[in-house]
Amino acid sequence: MKWIYIAAGIALYIKMIVLPNPAPQLPDFSIVESIVKDGGIPNAVTVIILRNRLYDTIFEVIVFTIAIMGAYFLLANERPSCAIYNFTDKPSIVLARLGATITSLVSIELAIRGHLTPGGGFAAGVAGGTAIGLIAITSSPEWMQAIYQRWHAAKWEKISVLIFIVLSVITLSGYELPQGEMGALFSGGIIPILNILVAIKVALGSWAAILVFIRYRGLL
Repeated sequence: MKWIYIAAGIALYIKMIVLPNPAPQLPDFSIVESIVKDGGIPNAVTVIILRNRLYDTIFEVIVFTIAIMGAYFLLANERPSCAIYNFTDKPSIVLARLGATITSLVSIELAIRGHLTPGGGFAAGVAGGTAIGLIAITSSPEWMQAIYQRWHAAKWEKISVLIFIVLSVITLSGYELPQGEMGALFSGGIIPILNILVAIKVALGSWAAILVFIRYRGLL
């Protein structure tokens, strides 16, 4: 059996080292350049998500909304958790809230400048949800729920989804805003607005999911 492994090793050595290997073919960057030119922003990934494949992104946002509704539906018949434990020691609270501050700033940066740099609405929403989660593990569930209801976060989540769908349908119909100057903050037409709407939707949806799981499953 060992001779088989030796023969295979020799054959692999001849293939990879001895025999000449053809030069690797570089990817065709003209496709990326055309995507960037069509979108008017340097982030080609964002152009694909929020322009070239916008119809797919619409359903991704809808699926996320259905997932939050499904969490409420599946846990509606369960008994709320009686004991909810969270961090009470000062060092953990300070570190968690410091992390929440940093991630919330990152969320704002990704939402506003996601069309110019790596990032975007989904990444910004995840960062915002992470900040909310860090606050949740150091605060009382009643306080988090009171803030959620006071600011009508559920309504703003639904409003952001509706505005996103309306603007997306208008864009898919062929009506677009001026692209502006390449690399400027106000560029890319409707893409920065869609980025911010997605960030709001994902962050508020994550907040709703965190609250419902804390209520029915506990925190720690």
